[in-house]
Amino acid sequence: MSEVLDGSDLKVIAFDVFGTVVDWYSGIAAETERILPGIDGGAFARAWRAGYQPAMKSVMERLAAGEGGFTLLDELHMGILGRVLHDFGVDDLDPVRKRELNRAWHRLPACPDAVAGLTRLKSKYIICTLSNGNIGLLTEMAKRAALPWDCVLSAEVFKAYKPDPRTYLGVAAVFDVTPNQVMLAAAHHDDLAAARTCGLRTGYIERPNEFGPARPKDVSPHPDNTLHARDIGALADLLGC
Repeated sequence: MSEVLDGSDLKVIAFDVFGTVVDWYSGIAAETERILPGIDGGAFARAWRAGYQPAMKSVMERLAAGEGGFTLLDELHMGILGRVLHDFGVDDLDPVRKRELNRAWHRLPACPDAVAGLTRLKSKYIICTLSNGNIGLLTEMAKRAALPWDCVLSAEVFKAYKPDPRTYLGVAAVFDVTPNQVMLAAAHHDDLAAARTCGLRTGYIERPNEFGPARPKDVSPHPDNTLHARDIGALADLLGC
């Protein structure tokens, strides 16, 4: 892992979004407590997020077996929400409020360093999303949080979810560059590892409080990442922006 990168041949920086650019924990916790007074918003947020990987795995297995079509993240979130509501003893939430709560994922706040850091990177590179979130969700989120993307790319575009290679290689194809001219920036080592197998460069963004201040996560550097940055502003520093 290099501390400094000659980014002269780097063209595109694709960002993971949830937990890397936007703060899902505080956003979902606040919306939960607004819509469901008396519920522990932090615990609810973590439970909802915990359902994501199993739900995604189930859909990917169905797709691989040729059963059913691509499912938008909004739909997956709604399915997970039903189970989490039941687990928290809420079985009578009316459909309007349930949809409003589900769309809290569209209204997540940007991490404090995100807008300024992305704006600096945008001055030198193409910056885009690479998220399993659907296009409508990511676009609404960007509009609300003033995220200055050049382009919104999503699993929906490639009809495949990360860590499918079609997503990472798809970014390079969209912009007609080689995989080595793309960097994935993310707060999750598994996402970055999958990107590296496709030939992308990788930048790790520390988000120690992704799961809330009471549940700090290990943000130790991984030697295989191209860069390791405290936040998006620090990534811009490392790339000379």
